[in-house]
Amino acid sequence: MNVRRCAAALAAVGVLAAAAPATAAGPSPSPKVTVPSGLYGTSDPTYDGVWRQSLTLIAQRTVGYRPAVQAVDWLAGQQCANGAFAAFRADPAKTCDSKVMVDSNSTGAAVQALQATGGHGAAVGKAVTWLKSVQNKDGGWGYAPGGASDTNSTSVVIGALAAAGSDPADVHKAGKSPYDLLAAMSIPCGETGGGGLAYQPDKKGKLYANADATAAGVLGALGKGFDAVTGKAPGGNACATGKHLTPAQVADNAGAHLASVVAKTGHLTSTLPGTMDQPDYGNTADTVVALAADGRSAQALQSYTWLEKNAGKWAAQSGPAAYAQLILAAHALGAQPGDFGGTSLIRSLNELGPAPHLESAAHDTKKSEKSDGGSKFGVWWFVGVCLVAGIGVGFLLSGRKKRQP
Repeated sequence: MNVRRCAAALAAVGVLAAAAPATAAGPSPSPKVTVPSGLYGTSDPTYDGVWRQSLTLIAQRTVGYRPAVQAVDWLAGQQCANGAFAAFRADPAKTCDSKVMVDSNSTGAAVQALQATGGHGAAVGKAVTWLKSVQNKDGGWGYAPGGASDTNSTSVVIGALAAAGSDPADVHKAGKSPYDLLAAMSIPCGETGGGGLAYQPDKKGKLYANADATAAGVLGALGKGFDAVTGKAPGGNACATGKHLTPAQVADNAGAHLASVVAKTGHLTSTLPGTMDQPDYGNTADTVVALAADGRSAQALQSYTWLEKNAGKWAAQSGPAAYAQLILAAHALGAQPGDFGGTSLIRSLNELGPAPHLESAAHDTKKSEKSDGGSKFGVWWFVGVCLVAGIGVGFLLSGRKKRQP
């Protein structure tokens, strides 16, 4: 989550001091809208309903569960006629108009989830068509249609394209693919943070390495989505140089940088004012997936072990997206999410919404308990997004200004 831009937005409207402690504590205390019965979690879904539902369904599929029809139908029902998804539509029966703020992140996540659950080929196709229609000339995507491209949004869309069977390298606008955007965001080897990825250039065009964007960018450069698994080990940690980095070079440079950031403690730290110097659990979980996908299993395991010891309370406070992130981290390493520091992540997640069922006979109930057990939206919309940032929903809406290693 883009805590830097969130901090700036919150400060701009004078709510930073009040908001920071709330985001650190967990989800919003009481929903301002009625939470639909098919949606996982009990907190206000206004800013993350589609995102948390998508991660939940993907996580369930990775451990052999067939998500409840009610849950999948709720997600599919959020789609607008043009194929796009908004963060949440309280009344999906109403036609989407210009006031419905659709975005690339919600749409990209929904594509990955609906493809994973199956049976929604038409919806996936319409969503991919919409995503292609709002691609920027630099090859990337911003959060909002027409917004400046950023590493996180571009990577979510790459994951959606790959899941739907489209080669991201073949998706062009003005001759550029999303891989060109990621290469443009890669910090040159000789500079501070070399190998890492920026979220966006700052106002002067300077790139600063951002751990959140780097984790997202590793998956994007590898052409993988949220459900990535351990990949082939890189040839080494030497930072590849050159004006035209290949996607593999971008991924390996970023993986090496990310591994160096978490090497000492095993985790990332928050940069959101009010929570600075505190562990960033969600982005650490995303880092585990990124490092595993880049074949850096030893460092990924160190971070996952740290999460096992420390992230249980955070997940319980934060809800379905947090549990899903941890399950996806376990999946990436081939670990057992049914025994996560004494907690079954799968059982904890499944209890937050419609009950799924085991699809494979290989997963009987007892075994499962053991082994699965620049936006045009306006500042107030973005402030709302920021108020859910503290739960650490990794890739959800990102953008940072303050330097992060």
